[in-house]
Amino acid sequence: MEACFLISIWLFIHLGEVLGDSVQSKDPQMSGTEGGSVTINCSYTTSYTSSLSLYWYRQYPNRAPQYLLQRGAKGNTYDHTADFAQERFSSQADDSSTVLTIAVLEPTDTAMYYCALQRAQ
Repeated sequence: MEACFLISIWLFIHLGEVLGDSVQSKDPQMSGTEGGSVTINCSYTTSYTSSLSLYWYRQYPNRAPQYLLQRGAKGNTYDHTADFAQERFSSQADDSSTVLTIAVLEPTDTAMYYCALQRAQ
């Protein structure tokens, strides 16, 4: 019997809100089965026309958020993924959205997931 578990998503703007910037999810909660995969979608709007960084974090109850990965957008080509996340977590980003794909789901993937936007320096 396959286990089924829930992934909750809460989205926020990283490093302070900036007027005109917002991030949002189409699916505030998702579920998956062990060994399967899930893709979390995050769309964003910004008045900033230069390069951006989009981040994904996860958080377990009563714990600090844990960095998963960073993807560049709008001309920013810098990408980085935490060592522990490289095998099962992947992301793509474009000028209006980013997605996080979690492969080979495990019960420990049950967490709050955060999408974050930062204007590149």
